[in-house]
Amino acid sequence: MKKIKTALISVSDKNNLKPVLEILKKYQIKIISSGGTYKEIKKLKFNCLEVSDFTDSPEILEGRVKTLHPKIHAGILNKRNNKTHLNDLKKNNFENIDLVIVNFYPFEKTLETTNNHKKIIENIDVGGPTMVRSAAKNYNDVTVITSSNQYQELIDEMNKNNGATSLNFREKLSRTAFTETAYYDSVISSYFNKKTNIHLPDKKIFSANLIEKLRYGENPHQFSGYYSKNLKTNLKQIHGKQLSYNNYNDIFSALTISKSLPKNKGTVIVKHANPCGVSINSNPIDSYKSALACDPISAFGGIVSCNFKIKKNLAVELNKLFLEVIIANGFDNDSLRLLKNKKNLRIIDATNYSISEITKFNSSNEAILIQSEDLKIFKNEDFKVVSKRKPSPKMLKNLIFAFNVCRYVKSNAIVLAKDESIVGIGSGQPSRLDSCEIAINKMRKFNLFGDNLIAASDAFFPFVDGIEKLVQSGVQAVIQPSGSIRDKEIIKFANETDTILVFSKTRHFRH
Repeated sequence: MKKIKTALISVSDKNNLKPVLEILKKYQIKIISSGGTYKEIKKLKFNCLEVSDFTDSPEILEGRVKTLHPKIHAGILNKRNNKTHLNDLKKNNFENIDLVIVNFYPFEKTLETTNNHKKIIENIDVGGPTMVRSAAKNYNDVTVITSSNQYQELIDEMNKNNGATSLNFREKLSRTAFTETAYYDSVISSYFNKKTNIHLPDKKIFSANLIEKLRYGENPHQFSGYYSKNLKTNLKQIHGKQLSYNNYNDIFSALTISKSLPKNKGTVIVKHANPCGVSINSNPIDSYKSALACDPISAFGGIVSCNFKIKKNLAVELNKLFLEVIIANGFDNDSLRLLKNKKNLRIIDATNYSISEITKFNSSNEAILIQSEDLKIFKNEDFKVVSKRKPSPKMLKNLIFAFNVCRYVKSNAIVLAKDESIVGIGSGQPSRLDSCEIAINKMRKFNLFGDNLIAASDAFFPFVDGIEKLVQSGVQAVIQPSGSIRDKEIIKFANETDTILVFSKTRHFRH
């Protein structure tokens, strides 16, 4: 046990200070503070010694130097049972500081409110993290608090131990403190990398907040958690049981597609992180029914993401199918009343969910692969019609829609579409020809073949056999990336069969 006799408090978050000050007063603990914290403590009518009076050294450099003083750090860092340390303190007339309560300048909040670099720089805390690191290093003798969320723990610990803290308690707080300083520095590092357009620095630091501990991972023997750069998720669960790792994986896959579709249009159905139906029909009911028709068997137990607000008439249709999750940009009251009848159905409001500047991570055996997300916004100039037969504006729009969906299907990927709805998907095959066959068979299985049938491929056809199979199934137009040594053979085949062929300037694998 270590008795607390002197505490140093310097906090940006001044909420809930009073209960801590009361416990310090109860055990007659001397309080040192500075700046706004000192004023707040005095305002709350508690005794406090200002740092500049404690150190006999005024604040300088417009407040940049306040707590960076040997008396502060010697008081925190000295080993209480080390004779040399004790002699140094006695020689310099320094005293122990047993409790450090510090939280940092709100750097993340500053980034949210301004782009002014000078203002951002001034919100990089130096003294706070330095004191926290000192206290955390010397946890054998010093207690360190870095968040108002820990105040009650401190109060309970001190009441339990008559104004003292246990070694286990201090060690636990030390771990948290080092995590806090590392996180804070990682946010600053990320800011400077972003500012200077450094996407792959020599040392990459990741920072995220735990949003939720999940029951388990993909399987029950795997542990799992949901982390985010934000302090809270921008997905709002309205109803249903706790989301699982697999649910979140499917939700993010569905939303990545949904948010790439035209504003307030589109229904996406996902199963095992792969789309099994997509439609951008402007009528919500028709959009859902068209997406479902693509593969109603796979849709069972899947996730539906609507890029619009759900109303009662659509809720009636959704209720006819067993679904794990329904996502939308809001729900009206009638639809919620209806959907909530299924107690386990997860209902997610994604109104505030947006996708921007995402970095994707893939890890294996302590190695991490990093890349930017494929968020390219397609424009007509990104494509080139290379066949003699030209698509109408409507067909070109349909081709680009299919190509957009295709990039979110596991490679090798083939997508068949007509009238702005997907009618067949072949995914995840080592052979592109196999993906063609799967997409065609899916289309035939659910009787979706007909006029205006088009196909999209996430990468070029290495041989004519793939596009030949598609044309034989009734496909009238194909969109694919260029780049094969056999591009001329593909173009020749398209012209010989009067097939429209459009080349993309970019490839879109998704592994």
